[in-house]
Amino acid sequence: MKKASIGVDIGGTNTCFGVVDETGKVLLKGSIPTPTKDNVKKFIEDLANGIKQLMKQLGDVEYIGIGIGAPNGNFYNGKIEFAPNLAFKGVVPIVDLLKEQFPVIENIVLTNDANAAALGEMIYGGAKGMKNFIMITLGTGLGSGFVVNGQLVYGHDGFAGELGHITVTPEGRECGCGQFGHLETYCSATGMVRTAFELLSHHNAKESVLANKTYNELTAKDIFDAARDEDEIALTVFEITGDILGQALADTVHITSPEAIFFFGGPVAAGELLFKPTRESMESHLMPIFKNKVKLLPSQLRMGDAAIVGASALVAGK
Repeated sequence: MKKASIGVDIGGTNTCFGVVDETGKVLLKGSIPTPTKDNVKKFIEDLANGIKQLMKQLGDVEYIGIGIGAPNGNFYNGKIEFAPNLAFKGVVPIVDLLKEQFPVIENIVLTNDANAAALGEMIYGGAKGMKNFIMITLGTGLGSGFVVNGQLVYGHDGFAGELGHITVTPEGRECGCGQFGHLETYCSATGMVRTAFELLSHHNAKESVLANKTYNELTAKDIFDAARDEDEIALTVFEITGDILGQALADTVHITSPEAIFFFGGPVAAGELLFKPTRESMESHLMPIFKNKVKLLPSQLRMGDAAIVGASALVAGK
């Protein structure tokens, strides 16, 4: 009988789920909107129904388990705790609620979305065989997963590895977590948009194509497209983003000494526009013993399936 696992990625806008075989191939997938109101019961029912429909379509399959990636997902207790980008309030026992829907599936595991991506990279992607690496996810925020000596780092409470919330500019931009000057306020997709508007305002850059969009309309992809066409403001956004990100990565390398740092998310499509300034900044801030040792690499997981595959990796092989 064919074996497979189920991966669930709970995002701020949509929740994606799919059935993944032992090679990391997504056999079937689906999605539902992530609630904008705090209605956990209905969300779990809708998610379970969506998963059951996929299982029914596939027929005779042995399911290893269900892996879930979510913001502020706690591996130790199976709960989402005070996620700032989700409508769910307080502490939500996601694993227990799903076990009620799938009593025959014993292995249901939750972690945060970046940790899930790291596991997916280690099992199915470019980090195969690596014992020490970091996964950086760039999107609305900046997530990270740390693998040290072949193990994900969870810390004593399940929340270790929050690189996006290190302070890079004291008293800087306000973060979604309520603090100020965190890395994700500068180097996430939304952070890049904030940088673009600061530059547009400072330089009164009416000639930039980016000036034609409102704050709510502008996206990181717009900045990439403009940079590719050599728009000065857009190019400067990438230089500033890479400079700040590289400094933060250098500090991180000094602590964990990874073999490689992988990047996943929309801004990664910019390629060397992002990687070149980041690499140069990181190398310039590294101690001599660390220079030219750490590779900066794009994720090798398929963009459309990576979140599902990463979540499924939580239970793969168990």
